[in-house]
Amino acid sequence: MGFLLMFDLTSQQSFLNVRNWMSQLQANAYCENPDIVLIGNKADLPDQREVNERQARDLADKYSIPYFETSAATGQDVEKAVETLLDLIMKRMEQCVEKTQVPDSVNGGNSGKLDGEKPAEKKCTC
Repeated sequence: MGFLLMFDLTSQQSFLNVRNWMSQLQANAYCENPDIVLIGNKADLPDQREVNERQARDLADKYSIPYFETSAATGQDVEKAVETLLDLIMKRMEQCVEKTQVPDSVNGGNSGKLDGEKPAEKKCTC
């Protein structure tokens, strides 16, 4: 239901691939605007860094997605990035549920259905 899009802070080529990966996600994901968090990994290797933070933040801003710099080796901000993605997914799910709920009091409590008629399946439009 969401994506952690990760690139290597020590590889400029990895960062350049992010635009292509974003296009792939937007074209093939479950909806038009999937929940995505951009992650620059290997923040624990500052001497090998090829991608500066400003470049990555600018790209994240372009796509209106959150950005974190993490380290799988030290665990730096990994939990924070995952929690951010989960929060985005939960908000989307809550919005979806709110859109599909109709109070029983509307239409005399039967939502406009005739007796014996099966209710139509509700599909989430998120």
